[in-house]
Amino acid sequence: MRDVRILRAGMVEHTVMADEMKSLQQLRIDDKIPDTIIMVEHPEIVTVGPKAIRDGVVVEGYPTVTTDRGGGITWHGPGQLVAYPIIKWGIEEHSVRAIIGRLEDWAIDALDQCGISAYKDPSMQGVWVDGHKVCSIGLSFLHWVSRHGMSINVRTPGTRVEDLEGCGMTAGVHTSLSQLGYETDSQGRYMGLARMEEALIETCENHLGRFPSEPVEWTPGMLA
Repeated sequence: MRDVRILRAGMVEHTVMADEMKSLQQLRIDDKIPDTIIMVEHPEIVTVGPKAIRDGVVVEGYPTVTTDRGGGITWHGPGQLVAYPIIKWGIEEHSVRAIIGRLEDWAIDALDQCGISAYKDPSMQGVWVDGHKVCSIGLSFLHWVSRHGMSINVRTPGTRVEDLEGCGMTAGVHTSLSQLGYETDSQGRYMGLARMEEALIETCENHLGRFPSEPVEWTPGMLA
């Protein structure tokens, strides 16, 4: 069983983390660091992917930044847990669709650990709860080392997620667990980012095939 290092970053600007991910990806390609997952929260930003640019999607009322991950537009902000896997996938794992499927299954299992029934929808990749999308996935690969990753809306503010539309999705399709009424897990524990992170770490080995380390606090410039 391979190991995977868990870095807990806290609240970090998306642009800062995007630069760090590129550096980490190259270090992983060069085998200078182990497989790594960054757990992070971002200030509000909507990332605009290549599909959204091709489709001429215009996002109004939100700060935006272009990104090189796959897909269209994705909201990031407070109350959303993002997991960025900087992983060198083995030859037997070389399938983008299969890797995305493993991330979807990982999120579904983690939510199940919290007593929340989640599932896939063939109409759009990601993870759904009670008819709404709560988890988005978008990856970029270089030499089969992944960058970018998966976001789970846990306790997002107001209706910022719900009001966003574009790339074939209407307003209200995306939401968060708190908006759906999931204030606690099945054990009565507060359903916040810490609980979601704990569930992801508990289920990581089952779906990514890598044993997670105890989380280490990340600071800017902490690459190796």
